[in-house]
Amino acid sequence: MLTRRTLLASGAAAAMAPLVGSKAIAETSDKDVVVMAKQIDDIISFDPAQSYEFSDTEVDANVYRKLVSPDLKNLSKIGPDLATNWEVSADGKTFTFHLTQDARFASGKPMTAADAEFSLHRVVTLNLTPGFILTQFGFTKDNVAKLIRATDPHTLVMELPKPAATSFVLYCLSANVGSIVEKETVLAHQEKDDLGNHWLTSHSAGNGPYQLTSWSADDHVIIDVNPHSGIPVATKRIFIRHVKDPAGQVLALKHGDADIARDLTTDLLKSIAGDPNLYKIITPATDQMYLAGNEGYAPFAKQEVRQAIKWAIDYEGIQKNIAPDGYIVNQAFEPSMILGALTTNPFHKDTDKAKALLAKAGFPDGFTATLDHISDRPYSDIAQALQADLGAAGIKVSLLPGTQKQVFTKMRARQHQLILSHWYPDYFDPNSNAQGFCANPDDSDNSPLKIIAWRNHFQNKQLTAEVEEAAAELDTAKRVALYENMQRQFWEDAPIAFMLQQNAIAVARKSVTGFLLGPQSDFTRYGAIKKT
Repeated sequence: MLTRRTLLASGAAAAMAPLVGSKAIAETSDKDVVVMAKQIDDIISFDPAQSYEFSDTEVDANVYRKLVSPDLKNLSKIGPDLATNWEVSADGKTFTFHLTQDARFASGKPMTAADAEFSLHRVVTLNLTPGFILTQFGFTKDNVAKLIRATDPHTLVMELPKPAATSFVLYCLSANVGSIVEKETVLAHQEKDDLGNHWLTSHSAGNGPYQLTSWSADDHVIIDVNPHSGIPVATKRIFIRHVKDPAGQVLALKHGDADIARDLTTDLLKSIAGDPNLYKIITPATDQMYLAGNEGYAPFAKQEVRQAIKWAIDYEGIQKNIAPDGYIVNQAFEPSMILGALTTNPFHKDTDKAKALLAKAGFPDGFTATLDHISDRPYSDIAQALQADLGAAGIKVSLLPGTQKQVFTKMRARQHQLILSHWYPDYFDPNSNAQGFCANPDDSDNSPLKIIAWRNHFQNKQLTAEVEEAAAELDTAKRVALYENMQRQFWEDAPIAFMLQQNAIAVARKSVTGFLLGPQSDFTRYGAIKKT
């Protein structure tokens, strides 16, 4: 059993040795250490230029800072972080950021605009998985040095190759990929031309409240306080232990071997409802569940069939009976807290209306279809409910369960008929979902944009054009109006029925307070976690 003294030790090799390969959950008696039980086998890298999974971006959010950050109390607003203020030119192309002089990296060295310049340059130059969040504005490895530059130690100027909505740019800079790393430390660990990527996979060079101390794949992550950040934290060490089985997380909580659990299922949440030592932390997240029909399958090419499906579903019943804590009903393609999101739900179960629409489409006796879905709960239970709802309207559905990889691979190849799936925005701006679900300029197999609309052969030229228009609209009110209109058009025409929006849920012991669970992984904050 790991001792609390071991967990509090510094990063010295002797102190870290007992952690490697240990299968025990650490004791949680020490108030300076919080132990979190979580599935962390998704981690690939902690380099902000590469990290793109839930677990690594969440850790990065507590290790790094960005130029700007959403106001976590009012997510419709972007506030300062490392940039204390900024100006945007009238044409929307030039951003001038004035940086704080108080931020220090874990090395103790102050941050300058040269670090910010280097950080954004390396994202574009490496162009790893999340790199598109910046390159979509037209930055390339050939032009980025000219367009993003430090003009003095505390000023960063960023020129866009083409105009873009100010909020769009700022929200993308607030994503994990916008994290600022320490140039000197990273380059000191460069291997060939990797700009420190290999080293940053398992180390950190940030100026956030914590620094990465240890990561053992599929076992643990440890972050310790950054004594130079100037940001006060209530807990010196966060110990994240990989516990894949949610039932194991419950046991760890109940036995005092974990302070916080992160992956409990609906059944397990019900099982702890009466435990006076535990409580739930719930916040709306941006992950959404939807049912999509592939227009390459003849029935779904008819608009009446697409509407019939939306009127056949018992949204409220599915939410209340299958996932009461885990989800809320949301039928818009934008999550409820995103700029421009519509919060009304126009559809409800109306079997007679669904039947009438099917008859109008030429299917008075219905038709058959297969439904691919992830075999895990709650997807398996929701798929059965959909089978019953659609069957009552006349659509005879055969269920095809599979792993998430199998289901996604089939959809990406456009080989499905119906699919129950989910989507998580790449960044906290409406363009991410609007582009994903509405933009399909080329429906051919050679299309460069093979996301959700393309995968379902959904091509609406007006929506595709409006995605581009909204991304470049400098007037925020006009931009919001465009997204609201797009969501209404989507309700009428798309072969996709948005059903549920996920809640982020954690369960903590009563002795633990201050855990800020964000709507996206990189909005989750550990700094205020306190244990009494």
